[in-house]
Amino acid sequence: MYSRRNALAGIGAAVGAGIGTELGAFPALAGPLPSVRDMVRPPRLRNGDVLGLVAPAGFVADRFGLDEIGATVRAMGLKPRFAPHLTDRDGYLAGADEVRAHDLMTMFADDSVRAVMAVRGGWGTARLLPLLDFAAIRAKPKLFAGFSDNTALGLALARAGVMSIHGPTAATSWPAASWESFRQIAFEGAMPTYAVPVRDGTGLGGRGIGVKTFHGGKARGRLLGGNLAVLSALVGTPYLPDFDGAILFLEETNEAEYRIDRMLTQLALAGVLGKLAGVVFGQCTHCDNPDGGYSNFTVYEVLDRRFASLGIPAFQGLMIGHIAGQISVPQGAMAEIDADAGTLRLLEAAVA
Repeated sequence: MYSRRNALAGIGAAVGAGIGTELGAFPALAGPLPSVRDMVRPPRLRNGDVLGLVAPAGFVADRFGLDEIGATVRAMGLKPRFAPHLTDRDGYLAGADEVRAHDLMTMFADDSVRAVMAVRGGWGTARLLPLLDFAAIRAKPKLFAGFSDNTALGLALARAGVMSIHGPTAATSWPAASWESFRQIAFEGAMPTYAVPVRDGTGLGGRGIGVKTFHGGKARGRLLGGNLAVLSALVGTPYLPDFDGAILFLEETNEAEYRIDRMLTQLALAGVLGKLAGVVFGQCTHCDNPDGGYSNFTVYEVLDRRFASLGIPAFQGLMIGHIAGQISVPQGAMAEIDADAGTLRLLEAAVA
């Protein structure tokens, strides 16, 4: 089975000759990082708008999957527009890097497409970053939505000063809670407050679930983050935004405790954690030593030891990540967290 963590080592930057002259290797993001005031908000979604569907990473298994995705998008009140090469396949990727990048830029350039959503995650989005024209995207921004491996594009967009949504992909099951969160953020431009759910201990194997506070207090800052493995793999590249004064939000799946520790240590050694105003760790799904090996610490202990020592508000438990009912988090928006109460309150809309 393909493992994302084994593939994170390589990022292809060569451009093939067969895609046409409209796509080339664009210069790496350069110049001063945009401040909070420089962030641009893409237009909000409206009923009847066209939603561009792309596969920046893993491939779509068959055309029946596309039928289901199309039905989901139409149920949102939107019109699906499939990228030209959406069903291509190159090993575990949805076509060659140049083809996937071309599909993305085509959707961003098409005036009839209102917003763009990934159909799924997997691995491969970071390979596209050198092939995308972020200046053109910022000049005429569109809302992009996706999570997991799509973290790479969300962070690169934030680096370019464009807000996006870390939330469900088109192939997600879209339970009511996920749809309501996405609708509020993408259609209404709402600024909801998200709270850690408190259960009575009768679900999830009888375990009581509530906020886990690593360090109490309140903090304000720009929301930046996503999947921990993908984020940590962007350290040292020109596509990682400035985390100075930011609120870092994280999620993960199928990673053992020692690997969570290793990735957080990398962020600490790179100086990312030392810049933060606060931390929100959502859900770590199937992270209880999934492949054997070290198991002396629980995931909670790993997080507690790392975040408590930062001395900034930090907590775990929001519905962010590889879970049913995940919320939509605006990448790059200002927010306030209360680590004691386990809440995240948006302070600005993600769309214009």
